[in-house]
Amino acid sequence: MNIDRIEFMAWMERIMERFDILMELVSGAKNQSAIIDGEELLDNQDILQMLKISTRSLQRYRSSGKLPYYTISGKIYYKLSDVHQFIRESFTASMPKVKANGRQIVPINDI
Repeated sequence: MNIDRIEFMAWMERIMERFDILMELVSGAKNQSAIIDGEELLDNQDILQMLKISTRSLQRYRSSGKLPYYTISGKIYYKLSDVHQFIRESFTASMPKVKANGRQIVPINDI
């Protein structure tokens, strides 16, 4: 089966037009994030990627009440401000105490 150059180019133009349409649809869907009370909502995938944690860890944070969530139409969402608050509360590194002579104070529990 031989396809001449003109027909091939016509097919390629049609394919590229379809790709452009798909790109616009995907970009539009991506920009339409869920918003509640003027705040952006994140889903499980967003949180997993943001915090780099497992699905089980995320479930544990929800169950323990550490990370507030909302269920809308059977899907779980998190307010961006709640996630930021969770990060501030949970992932702050404690600095070791240092004496005046420059030596570190190590609590007995850490030995």
